[in-house]
Amino acid sequence: MGNSMAYPVLRTSDAAEAYAQAKRLCAVLEEREDEVWFYAELRTAAELRRMAEVLPGADFDFLDVRTDPATGEYLRYDLDVSAVDDRALEAHLPLSVMQEVPGGGVEERFVAALGQSLASLEWHGVWPDDPEADSFGWAKYDGVQVVFHGDHAQWAGWAEHHTVFVHVTKFGDLPRAQKLAALIGGEVLGEPQLGW
Repeated sequence: MGNSMAYPVLRTSDAAEAYAQAKRLCAVLEEREDEVWFYAELRTAAELRRMAEVLPGADFDFLDVRTDPATGEYLRYDLDVSAVDDRALEAHLPLSVMQEVPGGGVEERFVAALGQSLASLEWHGVWPDDPEADSFGWAKYDGVQVVFHGDHAQWAGWAEHHTVFVHVTKFGDLPRAQKLAALIGGEVLGEPQLGW
């Protein structure tokens, strides 16, 4: 039980650099799941349309809870993005999307579609064991995350910059985070955060 600890290891104003450095860290993972987790908060019709093209069949939902004024029941977003005009879409914004999809190419299209959206890519895996540092990989906790337009692993609040995180065991592992940060020319940028 519990969440990973997420150490911020790089902040940059360049989304392509953040993505490239995150991919470099992914290459260090001894094992990596085939699926990639995507999350985005979409605030314009253009962002929504681009994301619908990148993640066909994805379930979009209201960013904030909405209820039917007459019944009090929770409302879900159910319009077909391709079937309505921008004006109809704008009445429903902001929306969010969270999707797990097979990796391999879709990540680059996701990054290109972002615009100014707060968004996240997550790769789950296992870091190699490092017995000398008494550091061992944990399949439940290990991985890499890049948060676009944010600096919180839990997607709290928009920012101008992008942040790369390494996730480790729920007990934390500062020496591993420091070694991983050094591999991309970064450093641990503050305290660990609650991860996935």
